[in-house]
Amino acid sequence: MAVSPVKGFPLPLGIPFQNQSILQRPSSPCPNCNRSDSQRQQLVPRPSQEFPISLEEIRQIHGHMIRTQFRQTHPTAGHLPLLHSSPAAQLNLLISSYIKNGRPEDALRMYSLARAGEDAVLDNFTVPSLLKACAQLSRIRHGEEIHGFVLKVGLHWDVFVQNSLIHMYSECACADSARRIFEKMPERDVVSWSTMIRCFTRSRLFPEALNLVREMLLSQIPPSEPAMVSMLNLCAELGDLSIARALHGYATKNASPEAMGVNISTALVDMYVKSGCLASARRIFQLMGEKNVATWTSMVAGSVRLNQPTEGLRLLAQMQREGVASNEITVLSLAQECGATGDLKLSRWAHAYILRRGFSLSLVLLTAMVDMYGKAGDATSARILFDRMPDKDSATWTAMLSGYVKIGCIDQAFELVGLMKEAKVRLNEVTMVSLLALCREAGALELGRWVHAWIGRQGLRQDAVLATALIDMYANCGDVEAASGIFSAAGGGGGGRDVAMWNAMIGGLAMHGRGEEALRLVGQMEEDRVAPNHITCVAVLHACSHSGLVSEGKAFFRRMERELGLTPTVEHYGCMVDLLARAGMLDEAHRLIETMPLRPNVAVWGALLAGCKLHRNAALGETAAKRLLELEPGNCGYSVLLSNMYAMARRWGEVAEVRKLLRETGARKSPGFSSIELGGSLHRFTMGDDSHPQSPQIRAMVEEMMRKLTLAGYVPDTSAVLLNVDEEEKETALALHSEKLAIAFGLISTAPSALIRVVKNLRVCGDCHTATKLLSEIYQRDIIVKDRNRFHHFSRGACSCGDYW
Repeated sequence: MAVSPVKGFPLPLGIPFQNQSILQRPSSPCPNCNRSDSQRQQLVPRPSQEFPISLEEIRQIHGHMIRTQFRQTHPTAGHLPLLHSSPAAQLNLLISSYIKNGRPEDALRMYSLARAGEDAVLDNFTVPSLLKACAQLSRIRHGEEIHGFVLKVGLHWDVFVQNSLIHMYSECACADSARRIFEKMPERDVVSWSTMIRCFTRSRLFPEALNLVREMLLSQIPPSEPAMVSMLNLCAELGDLSIARALHGYATKNASPEAMGVNISTALVDMYVKSGCLASARRIFQLMGEKNVATWTSMVAGSVRLNQPTEGLRLLAQMQREGVASNEITVLSLAQECGATGDLKLSRWAHAYILRRGFSLSLVLLTAMVDMYGKAGDATSARILFDRMPDKDSATWTAMLSGYVKIGCIDQAFELVGLMKEAKVRLNEVTMVSLLALCREAGALELGRWVHAWIGRQGLRQDAVLATALIDMYANCGDVEAASGIFSAAGGGGGGRDVAMWNAMIGGLAMHGRGEEALRLVGQMEEDRVAPNHITCVAVLHACSHSGLVSEGKAFFRRMERELGLTPTVEHYGCMVDLLARAGMLDEAHRLIETMPLRPNVAVWGALLAGCKLHRNAALGETAAKRLLELEPGNCGYSVLLSNMYAMARRWGEVAEVRKLLRETGARKSPGFSSIELGGSLHRFTMGDDSHPQSPQIRAMVEEMMRKLTLAGYVPDTSAVLLNVDEEEKETALALHSEKLAIAFGLISTAPSALIRVVKNLRVCGDCHTATKLLSEIYQRDIIVKDRNRFHHFSRGACSCGDYW
């Protein structure tokens, strides 16, 4: 491995460093930056004959501007000798004056007028000003037009112009175009490097940015203050403490924190906060002689982020005592970090603080507050703020939608999607990810396909994040083949697939009970030099558990620490207990719990209890239930499982005792429901539900289903009905389970050969599982049911789970 100028800063992470520029690697295409230089030259407008403008007219405009606007705001605008300067100098003054006065639109309008005249000349001072205007407005079309002019007149070899082009493309989110310009530069100054690093960081191309930092340091180019800040910001985004400390050592090699300047010191504070090391951030903060509002903001927000809200509030008060006024960035950061904690009390305090201090409730701040309440689980407060906002952008709609999805308010989320369509909201990649998450939670495949098609129509770049969201959506909506297709298309040897994408695909296969495929995919993942992480291991163990691959699961669990260098967490032990318990190896599962080096949590004991119910071991189930009630006294789910076991054993006295305990504690079981999506609408059913507009037809179909099931030899499994009533009443209750109602609605509402997809929020009961297998044969329908644990593909009287769920 090559040695870096920064001690302890390896080159690069996980792959051997090569001397050739990383910019020579092919990149994924960007719809905004796939034009060639010749195509950009064609974008240059020809001088207009309809609206000619002469040099004299430009002078008149200049004089008018001096008289009416720029005398006070631009100290050089009133210098009459400039009227006799070159046309390029005069034009540059006018354009730069517009930009300095916050009027980039007028700067571009002046450019258009100048291009229409024959006397006006644009030089290497004018072009960077124009590109700055394009960057401020994110006008990629204007920027490409100016780029074409630069190529046409031969200004593209000027470093100042090239740096401005890189900056413009960076601000317009066209990292590929910026990369190509950087690559072709015969000479690069420190601005070129820092601008490109900042571009990659903003585009979240962190490996490329990190390799660029290494190239810069190996090239012995001393970073300027802006370059150093860009490098520190990159490390902040990476959140890697070892890299952060290495770069800190490089930055302080010849200067103490007091001598480094407020900008670099503030960037160091922010870097350590985002790397999770508040102690290092605090040391730098205390050594700083000068602190600005950004420094204080980083420390306040960082303290809240790292679960020290009291320290954050203390710093906020100290900041005010020292006469540093908090600004919108301060309260914006505060709202974002309070939301990240999920603490509703803290979020309400932040809201009150913002109101007390009299901050202007801008669109950005209100959007952050909507997001804050959504993450804190208060959908009502988020919606009140949302409805009161006079203006909303795509980020606002996305924040509200994400809040609903996180809290599980699926109906309200779908209502919001309808409002978004009516309002013709311009959706971006972030909104798409939230929409796909909604489809995933609801199992709404039709809506998910619409979102996928919309992404294609809008030409949005399908980056790794969006591709992962699509894979996750399709896999969780029952179309694992579509998920696999997207995964394969993103591959090309694995270069376009990050660990999150691999995890999504492996997890999708696990949910569908395709454990052997999941294990093969892990092998391919390692061949492609993508290191499995803890999430990968959870997905693999789940795949083994849902497929009955006990020996394979045990072998992989042993590999975790020996070969992969990953210490098993309590979640991994929970997966192993689930694997053993599902297979009926209850004593071994219990021994694993008793000997594991970590304290068992509710997931571990819950897996054992579920296995005891499945295999009807009431004695061990009582032990597991007792431990669960000690850990979570208010969780009634485990009591219900125990009650199920007693009912199956016909121990009605114990059933009554458990139900009495539930009543006394006020605990309420989460209601089970099943949903089915038809025609873009979600239809939800609960047990015995008669609220649907087509309820009479649904009940008639249920009766038909039960008659045909009886003729096919179906015998209702009444053992788990938690009522000591006669068998006929139990059978009636079973017939009206939510999944049977959803299937009945699907049968009367779709074509005879159409696939029926049902999503249930709880585990499918044994009786419904048996009935659905027979219904798939009776009606010659494929039926896919997603329950809390996995997918069940029913076809021709059989289920993909092999009755193992």
